[in-house]
Amino acid sequence: MYPGIHAEQRADQPAVVMAGSGEVVTYREYEERSNRMAHLLRAEGLQRGDHFAIVMENHPWYMPICCAGERSGLYFTPANSHLTTDELGYIFENSESQVVVTSSQLLDVALSALPLAPNVRLCLVADGTGPYANVGNTRVLPLEETLAAFPPTPISDESAGNQMLYSSGTTGRPKGILRELPKAPVGESGSEFLMNIWLYREGQTYLCPAPLYHSAPQAAAGLTIRKGGTVVVMDKFDPEHFLQLVEQHRVTHTQMVPTMFSRLLKLPDDVRNTYDLSSLEMVVHAAAPCPVPVKERMLEWWGPIIREYYSATEGLGLTLCDSAEWLAHRGTVGRCILGEMHILDDDMNECPQGQPGTVWFKSPIHYEYFNDPGKTRDSSSPDGGLKTVGDVGYVDKDGYLFLTDRATFMIISGGVNIYPQETENLFITHPKVADAAVFGVPNPDLGEEMKAVIQLMPGIEPTADVVNELMDFCRANLSLQKCPRSIDFEEQLPRTPTGKLFKKPLRERYWAEHGGSRIV
Repeated sequence: MYPGIHAEQRADQPAVVMAGSGEVVTYREYEERSNRMAHLLRAEGLQRGDHFAIVMENHPWYMPICCAGERSGLYFTPANSHLTTDELGYIFENSESQVVVTSSQLLDVALSALPLAPNVRLCLVADGTGPYANVGNTRVLPLEETLAAFPPTPISDESAGNQMLYSSGTTGRPKGILRELPKAPVGESGSEFLMNIWLYREGQTYLCPAPLYHSAPQAAAGLTIRKGGTVVVMDKFDPEHFLQLVEQHRVTHTQMVPTMFSRLLKLPDDVRNTYDLSSLEMVVHAAAPCPVPVKERMLEWWGPIIREYYSATEGLGLTLCDSAEWLAHRGTVGRCILGEMHILDDDMNECPQGQPGTVWFKSPIHYEYFNDPGKTRDSSSPDGGLKTVGDVGYVDKDGYLFLTDRATFMIISGGVNIYPQETENLFITHPKVADAAVFGVPNPDLGEEMKAVIQLMPGIEPTADVVNELMDFCRANLSLQKCPRSIDFEEQLPRTPTGKLFKKPLRERYWAEHGGSRIV
């Protein structure tokens, strides 16, 4: 996020362009906004290692606010902009955020979450006009007007900060991923590794088609600023608009998920052939396994400019393959190039080639789950030397990794990771529900969609009215992406003698026609 010398050398060049509105943030404005915000954070008493949170849609202030945290030695937590009041309040409170930055568009949900987080002293509203009433002891102020009182020059004690992103777990509550703050000066990126493998260069143009609260798009956008490039930010992904923007802005780099590929390929041929995409130099994709036919068609269309990687928000390791490697090992997510990868069975023994096991990494990056030593311990090997997020896969004779499943039945829908336990826990509170199982089922566009299978209380008939009632109940209490697209019913859900829900046989019914694998 840090612009460095580009703030002076490229002062009038666009740093950020909002694709929807056309609003431009120049490097001069980017630098001044982030500096003013850094001064405000210091004035609020935040010192190195303290926390603040951001909940905004893709917005022209998003990246400068993140940059303020990066240059102030702070942890900044970008929250999912689709969360409900309870979910957002939990993030604010659990992250120990002292300041929250939101937008006028998300003001209502942000304000309703503040009473759940008494640790928040100040809430700033981008595009806000005010005046706003306090929420308990939390002051609520318009962002731009408040920042105008602070200098546009750097704070005197700049040091490198970091994100603290949240990743959900099977317990249903998200966990903050805490990494050590960088020890290098803020002007030294420490990201040459990623810049090299993504072939980033000076003055590139990066198209961001995904929410900036996600780790990968935010990292890619931030590294573009480090390179003195321009970030074009879409409000949301639309396939034809994406192609228009590539042509209009002569986009050189982008990062996508397989669902975006699928939607691009569903455009009529005459639409796909209308736009000049010759400026594209590098297209990176990850977040979900890409169906082999989709990847093949994208390579036929765009040529060998597509690279795929596998990692996690935790940053525990990384695999990578370029187009040629993928064509020679179709379906792979690459070979390990960061960390030391091991495929282990349940007894922590190394699996032979071709045999699936849990993917573990000896990570060069230290992280822990914030205020959750139990979760940190559960994701580590007994000696603490290896880490996993529960993915299952195997390696071939050449060392290429193929993912086969998720040990925790995490759902990957449109590149978004969804953990079903929270939805199950909610359904079970409904008076007509005796038990509930939620898991992913095939969807040709999204890869997976969420399915709920419900065991009703005795005497309740599985009617369409009951389905609608349960759908409404879920949508009233959870963000839309955590709600199922459909509900089926079973007389009795399978549970082990210890009470653990045994979802595998349920899930296999829906995946059987796809070979029993979640990779479709």
